[in-house]
Amino acid sequence: MLLGCGQVKFSISEAEHKQRIERIRRVLQKRNVDALYLTNGTSMFYLTGYSFISTERPAALIIPVDGRITFLGPLLEEDNVQLKTRLVEDVKTYRDYPGEKHPIDHFVDFLRQMGLARKHIGIDNKAGVVGMWGYKGPPITRRFEAKFVDMSDLVPSMRLTKSEDEIALVRESSKWANLACGFMQEYACEGAWDAEIAYKASRDTAIIMKKTLGSDYEPMRSIFPVTAYFRGQVGAFSAIPHSMATRRMIKKGDVVIAEVGVDVGGYTCELERTMIVGNSTQKQRRYFEAMVKAQNAGFEAIRDGAKCYAVDNATFKVFKQAGLAHLVKHHTGHGLGLEGHEPPWLDLGNVEPLKAGMIVSCEPGIYEKGFAGFRHSDTLLVTRGDAETLTYYPRDLDALIID
Repeated sequence: MLLGCGQVKFSISEAEHKQRIERIRRVLQKRNVDALYLTNGTSMFYLTGYSFISTERPAALIIPVDGRITFLGPLLEEDNVQLKTRLVEDVKTYRDYPGEKHPIDHFVDFLRQMGLARKHIGIDNKAGVVGMWGYKGPPITRRFEAKFVDMSDLVPSMRLTKSEDEIALVRESSKWANLACGFMQEYACEGAWDAEIAYKASRDTAIIMKKTLGSDYEPMRSIFPVTAYFRGQVGAFSAIPHSMATRRMIKKGDVVIAEVGVDVGGYTCELERTMIVGNSTQKQRRYFEAMVKAQNAGFEAIRDGAKCYAVDNATFKVFKQAGLAHLVKHHTGHGLGLEGHEPPWLDLGNVEPLKAGMIVSCEPGIYEKGFAGFRHSDTLLVTRGDAETLTYYPRDLDALIID
């Protein structure tokens, strides 16, 4: 059962985390591996419910087949681990990086204390650390006397299909994303700066969300519960899919692309809408309608057993028929869950099949330099029949005109 108030879902239960850990241990036993060494923070959260801010300071989670689940990391995380999870049974820390004694050398001592010398250890990153912010250090595989086995795909493969509880969290995230998108459209106007709109929409949604969900709600993977923004995708800059910002104000006639994500239990949906400020031009309408038609084709192609490339092919075919294929700059979509982008990739080069329980975005787009970009993104649950669309903000042009 999920933790929460009434039917509102806040987090994955400890029982489900334990099931995930037991699944890990069964795989380790089957492969004759004595322990799993994880450096990926998302994998740690998936298994234990503990999330932290990755910095230059090395951190790892050790899951032995037999023995105590142990966190290795900086002293500043010691109290945080104990606050966030009961599944980490031991915490071994060093003071800081780079330290008089390098953290990797501390890790060598910790692993010896755990009795893992000369054992088989599965590892998700042979450096033994996620190198960030100027980190330098020797790989653990050269410092510690053990046989390291590449198991980088183990946890990500477990995350591909979602449990009922995970689906419920993304469904709840989608509800609040719809509210935030509404605020984005309501607050957008000629003369406004897109960053100001983003702050206000994110803040107002978060306040209502907290009041509604109550004292037990907290974001678990994000600093802010709601992230709503145009991200500089304003006017001609909407033709830059990963624009970061713009200094100019919104003008009449601009195409703007709103994006929203909401953290519920560490899981998030993705909702994006192309909007037009004031009356639309014939060219804008043509591009907009082609984009919506392509997205509809993607919706129809997403189902259990369908190959990922078939979804991308379906949307690209629509753009090609419209004479706009040259404006496509990215694939149709990607997986969603604990990260904004995760497998599976809805890409022409991906022959892997979709499976019921996967959650993906469907976001075909077209972009003309100096003119505008057109992209909706919705979050869909793969089922054995038609995919279920979890986000439900209006997609038609009339509903997305900003007066």
